[in-house]
Amino acid sequence: MDRSAAVVSEPKASDLVRVAREPNGHAQVAELILNRADKLNTFDTALTDALDTAVAELREDRSVRAIVVAGEGKAFSAGADIAEFSALPDGKAFGDFLMRLEGTFARLSQLPQPTIAAVHGVAYGGGMELALACDFRIAEERARFGLPEIKLGILPGAGGTQRAPRLLPRSVALRLILTGEPMGAEEALRHGFVEEVLPAGEGRRAAGELAARLAALPPLAIAAAKRLVHEGADLPLDQGLLFEREADIELFDTADRAEGTSAFLEKREPRFHGR
Repeated sequence: MDRSAAVVSEPKASDLVRVAREPNGHAQVAELILNRADKLNTFDTALTDALDTAVAELREDRSVRAIVVAGEGKAFSAGADIAEFSALPDGKAFGDFLMRLEGTFARLSQLPQPTIAAVHGVAYGGGMELALACDFRIAEERARFGLPEIKLGILPGAGGTQRAPRLLPRSVALRLILTGEPMGAEEALRHGFVEEVLPAGEGRRAAGELAARLAALPPLAIAAAKRLVHEGADLPLDQGLLFEREADIELFDTADRAEGTSAFLEKREPRFHGR
């Protein structure tokens, strides 16, 4: 994305999470940027709440067709703020902390818009769980992904033990969880966890380019495809196929389907409006 052309969101957005929107023709791509760089974008309650607010606003903003998730400073995110959660009085309070963080990531994963994590530096603990909650991941060559919670006597608690085995080979996910040792960007690429590995400083640009391509596609079909993949994976095959057929029938009656068909026959680029 060309950040010089980006428009920063209205003042009500928290300084801890910036949302920048850039026009992509008639659609928009948004960058959702963690901005707690002095703490390596670790998640305390304030950052978690700011991210949750930004996600809720983007869900309702139909002008935004795709979202890049990134972090300022030296890291994507080094995980949860250990200083904050270690001061909690008991497991119940820690459970509340985890529920808030996991709920935010779940709402991010359920957005109708496609999401791309642009990862540089470390994505550890909650940082990796944030990347897991995105639809795609692009990594810079020195990026590292890890779930080191075992070294603190706990486990990943914001989706790591559940999402990692769904996106990585089971043995690789188990190694990350049981040893707490990270994997590099090239290994993540070999396992299909990331789409691309790029030189330092190129991740957000490449993620923005992918987001722009996705933003040009019909948003109703994009949202339906996300639902089919996420929810259909838990259904028996016959029910999943029915789910697919029902979604396609509904899409057939949309203006976007008519526009896509007309554009194909007229040999021109389509313009989709989400109707």
